Amino acid sequence: MKKILLSVVLGVTVVAVAQTNTAAPAQGQSATPAQGQASAPAAQAQPPVIKDPAEYNAYVAAVGQKDNNAKISGLEAFLTQYPNSVMKNQALELLMGTYQQANNLKKTLETGQKLVASDTCNERGLALLAYYNRLLVQNAPANDPGVPGELADMKKYGQEGLDCLPKITDAELLKNKKQMEDIFKAALGIAALQAGDYPTAITNLHAVADDNPNDFSIVYPLALSYLKQTPPDYQNGVWFAARAAATAPAGAQAGVEKYAHGQFVKYRLEEEGWPEFIAAAKAGSAQVPIKPPLTPADQAHKMVTETAPDKMDFATWEFVLVNGSQADQDTVWNAIKGKAIAMNGTVISTEPTSFMIAGSSDDIDAKKADITLQFEDKVPVRLIPKDGASFDFQGEPASYTSNPFMMVLEKGRLVNAKPAAPAHKPTTTHKPAHQ
Repeated sequence: MKKILLSVVLGVTVVAVAQTNTAAPAQGQSATPAQGQASAPAAQAQPPVIKDPAEYNAYVAAVGQKDNNAKISGLEAFLTQYPNSVMKNQALELLMGTYQQANNLKKTLETGQKLVASDTCNERGLALLAYYNRLLVQNAPANDPGVPGELADMKKYGQEGLDCLPKITDAELLKNKKQMEDIFKAALGIAALQAGDYPTAITNLHAVADDNPNDFSIVYPLALSYLKQTPPDYQNGVWFAARAAATAPAGAQAGVEKYAHGQFVKYRLEEEGWPEFIAAAKAGSAQVPIKPPLTPADQAHKMVTETAPDKMDFATWEFVLVNGSQADQDTVWNAIKGKAIAMNGTVISTEPTSFMIAGSSDDIDAKKADITLQFEDKVPVRLIPKDGASFDFQGEPASYTSNPFMMVLEKGRLVNAKPAAPAHKPTTTHKPAHQ
């Protein structure tokens, strides 16, 4: 959309420049040429008339210049000499458009600000200010001190432009009304995203993205707005992230696709469906829904079907025995029950004949026991580890409870081996509210 909106901004500002290059009017008549000009709507007010010959000549001389620099000099001189001219707004509009044609962004924005201060509903000025401030914000380097002011201006001019749209009567502006609405909504959407107001960002940016589905500068912020919500909207967020990957600049495509893929897996909890999903996004097809995420029981079953129980770590056993179907629990439990296992854990508390141990990384972090290690004889005091110590041990699974999880290991013994890093417990990050 950058190119589309830029052409609109250029069109609605410099059209006035083109109109003033037709035959000059007679003294005392309208300073806006009539020859070659489109008919104004019946309800539109008649253009202003310059009555002072010197003022008239200065204006006509300025707008008649073919060279941009000469036109800029002439218009600046006219506005300085005649600050209260009936043609002040037209002169400012022409000057803004000429600065824009000359690629002088600073003076374009300064002139646009003067224009909307004088003519509060000048949609050409408001569109240009909203658009360029958005580009400045989105392309600014990190910690750019100018961003807060540009954000404020972007939001201000975006809202003022949107509020003034119903008042448009200019024939050229009416042709571009929808595109100008997109300019204002894009500005408001990016401002809302920066402020953490994700619902407002989504409302505005989605409307613009519908009209401009290939504009990375809109589609990617829309994806972020969906995914930064609490809870995230993965269905829409991942789709627009994938669309953004397809429309991103060449140097950014790989990084954006990696982000989209990561969010897909975070929601779905597996890779299934990703190749088809990203292919649809790149093809520009209609939005493809992501299958619902795996339930904890689904995850447990996947673990059982992909890994033999004797190859699983303790955290995976725990996950299956807590979340799996009875059949999956039985598969794991029957494979490990009564068989000696050696592992590492963290001591939570001790008694002479039993230790309470945290075996999974999550429970170690929470200082929560998930293993009861029972010894046949009292452990010598000198061998009992301190609470919080990491140590190696061996035991035979004898029983377990699922809620809260606790596995009892009998025939416990201490093992003098170098501690190994505990395994992370598989987690499920989805609750019904996320689905």
